[in-house]
Amino acid sequence: MTRNKPGKTIRSVLDACADCDTCRFLMDESCPLFPELYRLYDQEKEKNEPADYDALRKLADRCTLCGLCPCPNIRADVIREKTERVREEGMPLGVRLLADVQTFGRWGSLAPKVLNKVLSFAAVRQVAKKIAAIHPKRDIPELAGENFFHWAQKKGLVHAAQQAPKVTYFAGCSAGYLFPDVAKATVRTLHSSGVSIYVPPQQCCGMPSLLEGDAPTALKRMGANLKILLQALADGYDLVCSCPTCGFLMKVLLKEGAFYSTDYQQSVSPDDNEMWVPGNETGTSSFMRLKKSVYTKILTDNSYFSDLEPLERINLAANIMDLGQYLERLHGRDRLNTQFAAVPGHMVYYAPCHQREQRMGTPYLDLLSKIPDLKVKRVGNQMDCCGMGGQLRL
Repeated sequence: MTRNKPGKTIRSVLDACADCDTCRFLMDESCPLFPELYRLYDQEKEKNEPADYDALRKLADRCTLCGLCPCPNIRADVIREKTERVREEGMPLGVRLLADVQTFGRWGSLAPKVLNKVLSFAAVRQVAKKIAAIHPKRDIPELAGENFFHWAQKKGLVHAAQQAPKVTYFAGCSAGYLFPDVAKATVRTLHSSGVSIYVPPQQCCGMPSLLEGDAPTALKRMGANLKILLQALADGYDLVCSCPTCGFLMKVLLKEGAFYSTDYQQSVSPDDNEMWVPGNETGTSSFMRLKKSVYTKILTDNSYFSDLEPLERINLAANIMDLGQYLERLHGRDRLNTQFAAVPGHMVYYAPCHQREQRMGTPYLDLLSKIPDLKVKRVGNQMDCCGMGGQLRL
């Protein structure tokens, strides 16, 4: 990544977005970043003086990397700003603790009942929230009595599967440590359709660290996962994840810029004077042919993950599937167990931002509609946030 002093990159974001003005109205309800960005810009125009570094710093902290904004380079630059700040100033202890879900989950799993009991005391909980910069009204989830990875080990899922179809399952930290019932339900659902499951050693996907600007940690963890998952792919496994945020990182963010790399261009372009840019997300279909002399300095692999092998990044992004996608594929091949029990009643379904940004359609909505006696209604549009990003209007 290009290195700037803290403040310079977010300043360029403010200038670029204010000059465009599209997101003033497009992102005015669900996004914490853009309303503040335009408020700062309007204030600058009114007072005829630029926003100071403290205001720009707070502006960058508002981005949750939901993926909804129409310009990927803008969100990438906001994260770049956070990374530059952490590199120059370090990361506050509270932020580091909050961002390292993996370490918290692993240490907490040693004595979950004790930790939950300690955090049940209001005074302790208040201090913990203050240290970690958690809003006073935000609940701290309890640690499960047994995390998913321990459960998977007892069930023998950490050993290589032999019978096809077989899946390598990336559970992620939330399902792994905080909500293991989600991961267990994934295993049971796949087993009911005759799918063998392997749960390999895995790191946090890196998204929490990336979001807070801790590039070394994010790159180290994603690099380790990249090698493990691609080896499983080479061994004949399908790759599946159930967390939409992990999927968004590995299917969307990981490959950003990789198609512009020298390695990829050498693999697809027979003409030394041209750059071939794929016309779809997989990079294996039609191409736009661009003059290298014009675009080679504009289209570069200067993304967050550019230190990792570009062809490996593209390979993983193209082959890892969300659980819904995989279940839908099983159904299309008449391999999915659809002996669903009747569930009389009505349900609303909301697709999270990171799932929508994977451009995978509505597999969960389609599958839920097959449950007898269940009426399912989808809520939320393409620009809505559930509120986890910090801004919810009822």
